[in-house]
Amino acid sequence: MQHLTIITTGGTIDKIYFDAKSDYKIGAPQIGDILTQLGVGFEFTIVPLMRKDSLQMEPEDRALVRATIERQTDRHVLVTHGTDTMVDTARELASIRDKVIVLTGALNPARFQGSDAVFNIGCAVAAVQTLPAGVYITMNGRVWDPAKVRKNRAANRFEEAGG
Repeated sequence: MQHLTIITTGGTIDKIYFDAKSDYKIGAPQIGDILTQLGVGFEFTIVPLMRKDSLQMEPEDRALVRATIERQTDRHVLVTHGTDTMVDTARELASIRDKVIVLTGALNPARFQGSDAVFNIGCAVAAVQTLPAGVYITMNGRVWDPAKVRKNRAANRFEEAGG
C-alpha cells in the first residue's frame, strides 16, 4: 500500500464533550492528526464525509459512504465510523469488489486519555494493508467479518454474532 484513502463519518472517535459526557458535538476528524503524530510510512488522503453519530445515520448516508468509496481510485480504504451502526454500514458495503475496506471507530473519544482510538486505528491500518479484497471491521484488537459480528452494548465491545 502506497496510499490510503480515509473516509470519516463522525462517531465517538471524533466527539467533543462539553460537560461530564452529556453535551457533545462531533468535531473535526482526529485520524489525520493521529497518523501524523505517529509518523506513518505511507501517504493518506482524508475525505471528511460527514460528522454524525452513527445512531443518526440514515440509508441515504450509507449510500453516500458507498458511492464515495466506489469513486476512490485507491484500492485501500479506511472508514472511521460510530460503533453503534458500524456493522450495518459494513454490510451495506459488502458487495463492493476489488477494494480492501476496513471500518473502525472508538468506544471512547480520541481526545480522552486512555481512548481505544489510536489502537483501533493502528489495527485498521495493518488490516487494510494485509487483507484480501473485502470489507472488514477492526475493533477490540480483532478483525471481524461484518456478517459475523455485533456490538454488545452492555459490555461495550464487539463480539461474534450470537455470542
